[in-house]
Amino acid sequence: MTELRITHIGGPTVLIEVGEWRILTDPTFDPPGRRYKFGWGTSSRKVVGPAVAADDLGPIDAVLLTHDRHGDNLDDAGRALLPSAGTVLTTMPGAARLGGNAHGLAPWQSTRLERPGRPTIEVTATPGRHGPPLTRPIVGDVIGFALRWEDQRHGTLWVSGDTVLYGGLREVADRLTVSVALVHIGGVRFPVTGPIRYTMTTRKAVDLCRLVRPRTIIPVHYEGWNHFQEPRAAIERELAKAPEEIQHGIRWLPIGDPTTIDA
Repeated sequence: MTELRITHIGGPTVLIEVGEWRILTDPTFDPPGRRYKFGWGTSSRKVVGPAVAADDLGPIDAVLLTHDRHGDNLDDAGRALLPSAGTVLTTMPGAARLGGNAHGLAPWQSTRLERPGRPTIEVTATPGRHGPPLTRPIVGDVIGFALRWEDQRHGTLWVSGDTVLYGGLREVADRLTVSVALVHIGGVRFPVTGPIRYTMTTRKAVDLCRLVRPRTIIPVHYEGWNHFQEPRAAIERELAKAPEEIQHGIRWLPIGDPTTIDA
């Protein structure tokens, strides 16, 4: 059985180790203190640095980049890391902007990570929408990622990406059997755009998990910048109201420490 280990480095940045494969999501390694602009008058300050420095990561075989336009998913230090990774999988427009070793995937398009002596991993892009309807021209494209390898016991490993709950995510429930879900939450909003949400609140994430029914739910991207409206304490209060099967499935990873996950 291929071992799965996951290290939550901070924010959306997670190291996924499948056997000897080392796969990184949304690399953010800048120190705290800087303010990042997101367009249309929106911005956010980074308040927590990564638990593992980029120089201490070791070799990275692939980067799963849900989108490239926002500094809380790809900052300067993360961008500097990309050329040393074996391959970078991201959105179609993102790959065109990044060039080099970046390869674009449209939703439900798949590719494979293959190397002798290692399990082949099929990576499939899943749909995402980083805000309410009609905001795509402003916020840009975003995707999630589903990872499958031969001896998974329970199903797919899924990274939701920065998205709200909408019809495209309901396709995930219809098309995938998800064992482990890394769910981006935090209920992002900005003063200039009022009540508009750009990622899922906890309540919406619970609705998503009712549909997708993962065995293990790992919250990520809920802290580290001041545009998140639901820190862990608020998330836990809301989760206390969730159905028991969802409460039992929640797995908070210790930041910076590798954790073995049953996939």
